Amino acid sequence: MIVTAEYHDISVDNSPLRMFLAMPKDEGKNKYPAVIFYSDIFQLTGPMLRACVRLAGYGYVVAAPEIYHRIEPPGTAIPFDDSGRTRGLEDARKTPVSDFDRDCRAVLDFLLQHPKVSPSKLAAAGFCIGGHLAFRAALQPDVRATVCFYGTGIHDGKLGKDDDAGSLQRANEIKGELLMIFGETDPHIPKEGREAIRAALQQAGVKYRVKLYPAEHAFMRDEGPRYDPECTDLAFADMIHLFRSNFGESSRTASS
Repeated sequence: MIVTAEYHDISVDNSPLRMFLAMPKDEGKNKYPAVIFYSDIFQLTGPMLRACVRLAGYGYVVAAPEIYHRIEPPGTAIPFDDSGRTRGLEDARKTPVSDFDRDCRAVLDFLLQHPKVSPSKLAAAGFCIGGHLAFRAALQPDVRATVCFYGTGIHDGKLGKDDDAGSLQRANEIKGELLMIFGETDPHIPKEGREAIRAALQQAGVKYRVKLYPAEHAFMRDEGPRYDPECTDLAFADMIHLFRSNFGESSRTASS
């Protein structure tokens, strides 16, 4: 499926929030499921934009917001180096969880009004810190399916400025289906952390699945030494399977 892409700004708390939008390119009146797609700490870099376009090609309207719009100027992509990693982590530590949550709701509300979006078919996904933000998005009652790719801080509450985001403790608020994808050798989410997540989701009665791949942290970022193409393709297929099982096999002719 051929897609089109653009940047779009909305205002949240009197601050411009820029998002990258990718969607099927058609001139008809088809409506598609929509995904709020969260980046890692480096914001909208090349790997993230390519992931958005790839997902849109399966028949989805994809919105990837800049997660540090209150701190960084619009259009800022943080470099993949040591100073960039420090900068991204510092930006995260300056951002209250409540700010992340308000941004999430604002983007979802934008998608609900978009002419190409089927409003009953909202989803979320994200990488690294974005995996945790996607988990937070799953707490929204209208999000029906969520994929968290190696989401950091879910098991120990570390997210943003708050001492404890308490995301896992709110798991019983998740109404949709959840897919948790991890790398087996990811030092940021050790086995004990994965088991804590699994136990909490089971106790909360969430419909969920956990997939573990023989890979490192950030194995889906197609720049750098940790990139694993085969695991990436399999994990991406897991995401598509989840979305289509919730929204229908054929997204090309989806309608509200």
